[in-house]
Amino acid sequence: MKIAFLVNPVAGMGGAVALKGTDGAETLRRALALGAVPRAHLRAGAALSAALPVPDGVRFLSCGGEMGEAILASLGIPCGVVYAPEGRTSGEDTRRAARAMAEAGADLIVFAGGDGTARDLCAALEGRAVPVIGVPAGVKIHSAVYGVTPVRSGQLLAKFMNGQVRDFTRADVMDIDEEAFRQGHVNARFYGCLTVPLDRSCLQDRKSGGMARDEYDRTAIGAWLADQMRPGRLYLVGSGTTTQAVMDALGLPDTLLGVDAVRDRRLVGRDLTERAILEMARPGDTTLIVTVIGGQGHVFGRGNQQLSPEVIRTAGRENVVVAATPAKLNALFPRPLLVDTGDADLDRALSGYVPVVTGWARRQMCRLSR
Repeated sequence: MKIAFLVNPVAGMGGAVALKGTDGAETLRRALALGAVPRAHLRAGAALSAALPVPDGVRFLSCGGEMGEAILASLGIPCGVVYAPEGRTSGEDTRRAARAMAEAGADLIVFAGGDGTARDLCAALEGRAVPVIGVPAGVKIHSAVYGVTPVRSGQLLAKFMNGQVRDFTRADVMDIDEEAFRQGHVNARFYGCLTVPLDRSCLQDRKSGGMARDEYDRTAIGAWLADQMRPGRLYLVGSGTTTQAVMDALGLPDTLLGVDAVRDRRLVGRDLTERAILEMARPGDTTLIVTVIGGQGHVFGRGNQQLSPEVIRTAGRENVVVAATPAKLNALFPRPLLVDTGDADLDRALSGYVPVVTGWARRQMCRLSR
Protein backbone atom coordinates (compact mmCIF):
# COMPACT_ATOMS: atom_id res chain seq x y z
CA MET A 1 0.00 0.00 0.00
CA LYS A 2 1.27 3.47 -0.91
CA ILE A 3 0.28 6.49 1.20
CA ALA A 4 1.16 9.91 -0.20
CA PHE A 5 1.71 12.78 2.25
CA LEU A 6 1.60 16.42 1.18
CA VAL A 7 1.81 19.64 3.22
CA ASN A 8 1.09 23.21 2.18
CA PRO A 9 3.76 24.85 4.40
CA VAL A 10 2.14 28.30 4.40
CA ALA A 11 -1.43 27.16 5.10
CA GLY A 12 -3.04 28.95 8.02
CA MET A 13 -0.45 31.71 8.32
CA GLY A 14 -2.98 34.43 7.52
CA GLY A 15 -5.32 33.50 10.37
CA ALA A 16 -3.69 34.90 13.50
CA VAL A 17 -2.80 38.14 11.67
CA ALA A 18 -6.41 38.71 10.51
CA LEU A 19 -5.78 38.23 6.78
CA LYS A 20 -8.56 35.60 6.42
CA GLY A 21 -6.34 33.32 4.33
CA THR A 22 -2.92 32.92 2.74
CA ASP A 23 -3.72 32.43 -0.95
CA GLY A 24 -1.30 34.23 -3.28
CA ALA A 25 2.28 35.48 -2.97
CA GLU A 26 1.31 39.03 -1.95
CA THR A 27 -0.90 37.83 0.91
CA LEU A 28 1.90 35.58 2.14
CA ARG A 29 4.31 38.54 2.04
CA ARG A 30 1.87 40.60 4.12
CA ALA A 31 1.37 37.74 6.58
CA LEU A 32 5.12 37.39 7.11
CA ALA A 33 5.48 41.17 7.52
CA LEU A 34 2.82 41.05 10.25
CA GLY A 35 4.75 38.37 12.12
CA ALA A 36 2.86 35.26 11.01
CA VAL A 37 4.59 31.97 11.73
CA PRO A 38 4.09 28.59 10.00
CA ARG A 39 1.83 26.17 11.86
CA ALA A 40 0.77 23.69 9.18
CA HIS A 41 3.69 21.38 9.99
CA LEU A 42 2.52 21.09 13.61
CA ARG A 43 -1.00 20.09 12.60
CA ALA A 44 0.31 17.70 9.95
CA GLY A 45 2.63 16.15 12.53
CA ALA A 46 -0.25 15.73 14.98
CA ALA A 47 -2.21 13.83 12.33
CA LEU A 48 0.67 11.50 11.52
CA SER A 49 1.39 10.87 15.20
CA ALA A 50 -2.23 9.77 15.67
CA ALA A 51 -1.79 7.27 12.82
CA LEU A 52 1.26 5.50 14.27
CA PRO A 53 2.46 2.80 14.18
CA VAL A 54 2.71 2.34 10.44
CA PRO A 55 1.70 -1.23 9.56
CA ASP A 56 4.02 -3.54 7.67
CA GLY A 57 3.61 -3.28 3.93
CA VAL A 58 2.75 0.44 3.95
CA ARG A 59 5.11 2.74 2.05
CA PHE A 60 4.99 6.53 2.18
CA LEU A 61 5.47 8.86 -0.76
CA SER A 62 6.03 12.55 -0.21
CA CYS A 63 7.55 15.84 -1.37
CA GLY A 64 10.95 17.23 -0.53
CA GLY A 65 11.63 19.33 2.56
CA GLU A 66 8.85 21.21 4.29
CA MET A 67 6.22 19.88 1.87
CA GLY A 68 6.27 16.57 3.72
CA GLU A 69 9.61 14.75 3.83
CA ALA A 70 10.93 16.66 6.87
CA ILE A 71 7.85 15.91 8.98
CA LEU A 72 7.93 12.21 8.12
CA ALA A 73 11.65 12.08 8.95
CA SER A 74 11.04 13.71 12.35
CA LEU A 75 8.69 10.82 13.17
CA GLY A 76 11.05 8.17 11.86
CA ILE A 77 8.91 7.35 8.83
CA PRO A 78 10.94 6.69 5.66
CA CYS A 79 9.50 7.90 2.38
CA GLY A 80 10.14 8.06 -1.33
CA VAL A 81 10.28 11.63 -2.67
CA VAL A 82 8.21 12.01 -5.84
CA TYR A 83 8.32 15.81 -6.09
CA ALA A 84 10.89 18.39 -4.97
CA PRO A 85 9.82 22.06 -4.82
CA GLU A 86 12.24 24.84 -5.65
CA GLY A 87 12.23 27.76 -3.22
CA ARG A 88 9.05 29.08 -1.62
CA THR A 89 6.09 26.88 -2.51
CA SER A 90 2.88 27.87 -4.27
CA GLY A 91 -0.39 26.32 -5.39
CA GLU A 92 1.33 25.13 -8.55
CA ASP A 93 3.69 23.03 -6.40
CA THR A 94 0.66 21.43 -4.73
CA ARG A 95 -0.88 20.59 -8.10
CA ARG A 96 2.34 19.15 -9.51
CA ALA A 97 2.95 17.13 -6.36
CA ALA A 98 -0.56 15.67 -6.37
CA ARG A 99 -0.23 14.64 -10.01
CA ALA A 100 3.16 13.04 -9.31
CA MET A 101 1.70 11.11 -6.38
CA ALA A 102 -1.20 9.82 -8.44
CA GLU A 103 1.16 8.78 -11.23
CA ALA A 104 3.36 6.99 -8.68
CA GLY A 105 0.40 4.79 -7.76
CA ALA A 106 -0.68 6.34 -4.46
CA ASP A 107 -3.60 4.49 -2.86
CA LEU A 108 -4.41 7.52 -0.69
CA ILE A 109 -3.23 11.14 -0.53
CA VAL A 110 -3.11 12.75 2.91
CA PHE A 111 -2.71 16.52 2.64
CA ALA A 112 -2.50 19.37 5.15
CA GLY A 113 -3.86 22.77 4.18
CA GLY A 114 -7.05 24.77 3.77
CA ASP A 115 -9.71 25.23 1.11
CA GLY A 116 -7.19 26.65 -1.36
CA THR A 117 -5.12 23.48 -1.02
CA ALA A 118 -8.21 21.32 -1.52
CA ARG A 119 -8.98 23.30 -4.69
CA ASP A 120 -5.48 22.58 -5.99
CA LEU A 121 -5.91 18.85 -5.37
CA CYS A 122 -9.33 18.92 -7.00
CA ALA A 123 -7.80 20.45 -10.14
CA ALA A 124 -4.80 18.10 -10.16
CA LEU A 125 -6.80 14.92 -9.61
CA GLU A 126 -9.60 15.64 -12.07
CA GLY A 127 -10.58 12.38 -13.74
CA ARG A 128 -8.75 10.29 -11.13
CA ALA A 129 -10.38 8.34 -8.31
CA VAL A 130 -7.50 8.57 -5.82
CA PRO A 131 -9.05 9.05 -2.35
CA VAL A 132 -7.81 11.79 -0.04
CA ILE A 133 -7.90 12.75 3.63
CA GLY A 134 -7.46 16.42 4.47
CA VAL A 135 -5.71 17.57 7.64
CA PRO A 136 -7.25 20.92 8.68
CA ALA A 137 -4.38 23.42 8.71
CA GLY A 138 -5.70 26.47 6.84
CA VAL A 139 -7.72 29.56 7.70
CA LYS A 140 -10.66 28.69 5.42
CA ILE A 141 -11.86 25.12 5.94
CA HIS A 142 -15.35 24.99 4.45
CA SER A 143 -14.78 21.82 2.38
CA ALA A 144 -16.03 18.39 3.44
CA VAL A 145 -12.71 16.63 2.74
CA TYR A 146 -11.09 17.52 6.07
CA GLY A 147 -10.94 15.74 9.38
CA VAL A 148 -12.82 17.26 12.31
CA THR A 149 -9.38 17.80 13.88
CA PRO A 150 -5.84 16.78 12.85
CA VAL A 151 -6.03 13.87 15.30
CA ARG A 152 -9.27 12.62 13.72
CA SER A 153 -7.58 12.84 10.30
CA GLY A 154 -4.77 10.68 11.65
CA GLN A 155 -7.19 8.19 13.17
CA LEU A 156 -8.91 7.85 9.80
CA LEU A 157 -5.53 7.32 8.13
CA ALA A 158 -4.80 4.54 10.64
CA LYS A 159 -8.12 2.88 9.77
CA PHE A 160 -7.25 3.07 6.07
CA MET A 161 -3.76 1.61 6.54
CA ASN A 162 -5.16 -1.24 8.61
CA GLY A 163 -7.77 -2.18 6.02
CA GLN A 164 -10.73 -0.91 8.03
CA VAL A 165 -12.05 1.49 5.36
CA ARG A 166 -14.24 -0.14 2.75
CA ASP A 167 -16.64 2.58 1.65
CA PHE A 168 -15.92 5.88 -0.06
CA THR A 169 -17.94 8.89 -1.10
CA ARG A 170 -17.56 12.10 -3.10
CA ALA A 171 -17.15 15.21 -0.93
CA ASP A 172 -17.63 18.84 -1.94
CA VAL A 173 -14.68 21.19 -2.31
CA MET A 174 -15.73 24.75 -1.48
CA ASP A 175 -13.71 27.95 -1.39
CA ILE A 176 -14.37 31.64 -1.05
CA ASP A 177 -12.97 34.78 -2.65
CA GLU A 178 -10.36 35.87 -0.09
CA GLU A 179 -10.35 39.53 -1.15
CA ALA A 180 -14.14 39.71 -0.80
CA PHE A 181 -13.77 37.80 2.49
CA ARG A 182 -11.46 40.54 3.82
CA GLN A 183 -14.14 43.09 2.97
CA GLY A 184 -16.73 41.14 4.98
CA HIS A 185 -18.47 39.40 2.05
CA VAL A 186 -18.73 35.61 1.84
CA ASN A 187 -18.79 34.52 -1.80
CA ALA A 188 -18.62 30.73 -1.55
CA ARG A 189 -18.17 28.68 -4.69
CA PHE A 190 -18.32 24.96 -5.43
CA TYR A 191 -15.16 23.76 -7.22
CA GLY A 192 -15.81 20.05 -7.58
CA CYS A 193 -15.52 16.86 -5.56
CA LEU A 194 -12.78 14.67 -4.16
CA THR A 195 -13.11 11.03 -3.11
CA VAL A 196 -12.88 10.49 0.66
CA PRO A 197 -13.39 7.55 3.04
CA LEU A 198 -16.98 7.36 4.26
CA ASP A 199 -16.58 8.08 7.98
CA ARG A 200 -18.69 10.81 9.57
CA SER A 201 -17.02 10.29 12.93
CA CYS A 202 -13.72 11.57 11.55
CA LEU A 203 -14.57 13.86 8.61
CA GLN A 204 -16.39 17.18 8.92
CA ASP A 205 -19.37 18.28 6.87
CA ARG A 206 -19.10 21.29 4.60
CA LYS A 207 -20.02 24.63 6.19
CA SER A 208 -23.68 25.59 5.90
CA GLY A 209 -25.18 29.06 5.99
CA GLY A 210 -27.99 30.35 8.17
CA MET A 211 -31.64 30.47 7.11
CA ALA A 212 -34.15 33.29 7.22
CA ARG A 213 -35.96 31.87 10.26
CA ASP A 214 -32.75 32.31 12.27
CA GLU A 215 -32.94 36.11 11.98
CA TYR A 216 -35.30 36.61 14.92
CA ASP A 217 -33.20 34.35 17.16
CA ARG A 218 -29.97 36.10 16.17
CA THR A 219 -31.49 39.48 16.99
CA ALA A 220 -32.64 38.21 20.38
CA ILE A 221 -29.20 36.73 21.10
CA GLY A 222 -27.49 40.00 20.17
CA ALA A 223 -29.84 42.09 22.30
CA TRP A 224 -29.41 39.82 25.33
CA LEU A 225 -25.60 39.69 25.17
CA ALA A 226 -25.37 43.46 24.67
CA ASP A 227 -27.66 43.96 27.67
CA GLN A 228 -25.43 41.76 29.85
CA MET A 229 -22.20 43.67 29.18
CA ARG A 230 -20.54 45.00 32.34
CA PRO A 231 -18.88 48.43 32.60
CA GLY A 232 -15.09 48.46 32.20
CA ARG A 233 -14.86 44.89 30.91
CA LEU A 234 -13.28 44.00 27.55
CA TYR A 235 -15.46 41.97 25.19
CA LEU A 236 -13.86 40.31 22.18
CA VAL A 237 -16.58 39.62 19.63
CA GLY A 238 -15.71 36.83 17.19
CA SER A 239 -16.68 36.31 13.57
CA GLY A 240 -20.06 35.25 12.20
CA THR A 241 -23.59 36.51 11.67
CA THR A 242 -24.71 35.44 15.15
CA THR A 243 -22.05 37.51 16.89
CA GLN A 244 -22.61 40.32 14.37
CA ALA A 245 -26.03 40.70 16.00
CA VAL A 246 -24.28 41.77 19.22
CA MET A 247 -22.58 44.65 17.42
CA ASP A 248 -25.86 45.55 15.72
CA ALA A 249 -27.56 45.72 19.12
CA LEU A 250 -24.83 48.09 20.32
CA GLY A 251 -25.13 50.21 17.18
CA LEU A 252 -21.45 49.63 16.38
CA PRO A 253 -19.71 48.80 13.09
CA ASP A 254 -18.36 45.27 12.99
CA THR A 255 -16.02 42.96 11.14
CA LEU A 256 -18.25 40.11 10.04
CA LEU A 257 -15.27 37.82 9.50
CA GLY A 258 -12.88 39.10 12.15
CA VAL A 259 -12.55 39.91 15.85
CA ASP A 260 -13.66 43.27 17.27
CA ALA A 261 -13.19 44.67 20.79
CA VAL A 262 -15.83 46.48 22.85
CA ARG A 263 -15.51 48.21 26.22
CA ASP A 264 -18.20 50.34 27.86
CA ARG A 265 -20.37 49.74 24.77
CA ARG A 266 -17.79 51.51 22.59
CA LEU A 267 -15.66 50.01 19.81
CA VAL A 268 -12.05 49.98 21.00
CA GLY A 269 -10.53 47.68 18.36
CA ARG A 270 -11.59 46.40 14.97
CA ASP A 271 -10.48 43.36 12.92
CA LEU A 272 -7.77 42.61 15.44
CA THR A 273 -4.74 40.35 15.04
CA GLU A 274 -3.70 37.90 17.73
CA ARG A 275 -0.90 40.25 18.78
CA ALA A 276 -3.26 43.23 19.12
CA ILE A 277 -5.70 41.15 21.16
CA LEU A 278 -2.98 40.02 23.56
CA GLU A 279 -1.95 43.65 24.10
CA MET A 280 -5.52 44.48 25.18
CA ALA A 281 -6.66 41.37 27.04
CA ARG A 282 -6.18 40.95 30.78
CA PRO A 283 -6.92 37.87 32.93
CA GLY A 284 -10.19 38.25 34.80
CA ASP A 285 -11.23 41.25 32.72
CA THR A 286 -11.86 39.71 29.28
CA THR A 287 -14.84 37.90 27.77
CA LEU A 288 -14.82 36.08 24.43
CA ILE A 289 -18.11 35.98 22.52
CA VAL A 290 -18.06 33.29 19.83
CA THR A 291 -20.49 31.29 17.76
CA VAL A 292 -20.71 27.87 16.16
CA ILE A 293 -19.93 27.15 12.50
CA GLY A 294 -23.10 25.87 10.87
CA GLY A 295 -22.96 22.32 9.56
CA GLN A 296 -19.57 21.65 11.19
CA GLY A 297 -19.94 22.61 14.84
CA HIS A 298 -16.56 24.24 15.44
CA VAL A 299 -16.31 26.95 18.09
CA PHE A 300 -12.54 27.47 17.90
CA GLY A 301 -10.06 26.61 15.15
CA ARG A 302 -12.05 27.52 12.05
CA GLY A 303 -11.73 31.07 10.73
CA ASN A 304 -10.99 32.62 14.14
CA GLN A 305 -7.32 31.77 14.64
CA GLN A 306 -6.82 35.26 16.09
CA LEU A 307 -8.43 33.76 19.20
CA SER A 308 -5.33 31.68 19.78
CA PRO A 309 -4.62 29.33 22.68
CA GLU A 310 -2.84 32.17 24.51
CA VAL A 311 -5.84 34.47 24.05
CA ILE A 312 -8.27 31.79 25.27
CA ARG A 313 -6.12 31.03 28.31
CA THR A 314 -5.90 34.74 29.13
CA ALA A 315 -9.69 35.01 29.14
CA GLY A 316 -10.27 31.67 30.85
CA ARG A 317 -12.82 28.97 30.01
CA GLU A 318 -15.36 30.52 32.37
CA ASN A 319 -15.28 33.73 30.32
CA VAL A 320 -16.01 32.15 26.94
CA VAL A 321 -19.59 32.85 25.86
CA VAL A 322 -20.90 30.63 23.05
CA ALA A 323 -23.99 31.75 21.12
CA ALA A 324 -25.98 29.91 18.44
CA THR A 325 -29.54 29.81 17.16
CA PRO A 326 -31.72 26.81 18.06
CA ALA A 327 -31.96 25.89 14.38
CA LYS A 328 -28.18 25.71 14.07
CA LEU A 329 -27.88 23.48 17.15
CA ASN A 330 -30.75 21.26 16.03
CA ALA A 331 -29.08 20.72 12.66
CA LEU A 332 -25.92 19.54 14.41
CA PHE A 333 -27.64 17.18 16.88
CA PRO A 334 -26.58 14.62 18.09
CA ARG A 335 -23.03 15.64 17.24
CA PRO A 336 -21.12 17.71 19.83
CA LEU A 337 -19.72 21.18 19.35
CA LEU A 338 -16.02 21.10 18.52
CA VAL A 339 -12.75 22.76 19.53
CA ASP A 340 -9.59 22.47 17.46
CA THR A 341 -7.23 25.14 18.78
CA GLY A 342 -4.05 23.30 17.86
CA ASP A 343 -3.19 22.92 21.56
CA ALA A 344 -4.18 19.46 22.80
CA ASP A 345 -4.05 20.40 26.50
CA LEU A 346 -6.29 23.41 25.93
CA ASP A 347 -8.72 21.38 23.84
CA ARG A 348 -9.03 18.93 26.73
CA ALA A 349 -9.57 21.78 29.21
CA LEU A 350 -12.28 23.33 27.03
CA SER A 351 -14.13 20.04 26.58
CA GLY A 352 -17.26 19.31 28.56
CA TYR A 353 -20.71 20.86 28.83
CA VAL A 354 -21.18 24.59 28.26
CA PRO A 355 -24.26 26.84 28.26
CA VAL A 356 -24.97 28.16 24.76
CA VAL A 357 -26.98 31.37 24.48
CA THR A 358 -29.88 30.69 22.10
CA GLY A 359 -32.11 33.75 22.58
CA TRP A 360 -33.20 36.42 25.06
CA ALA A 361 -32.35 34.98 28.50
CA ARG A 362 -32.32 31.47 26.98
CA ARG A 363 -29.53 28.92 27.23
CA GLN A 364 -29.07 25.33 26.15
CA MET A 365 -26.42 23.00 27.56
CA CYS A 366 -24.23 21.53 24.82
CA ARG A 367 -21.21 19.28 24.86
CA LEU A 368 -17.87 20.61 23.64
CA SER A 369 -15.54 17.95 22.29
CA ARG A 370 -12.15 17.75 20.61
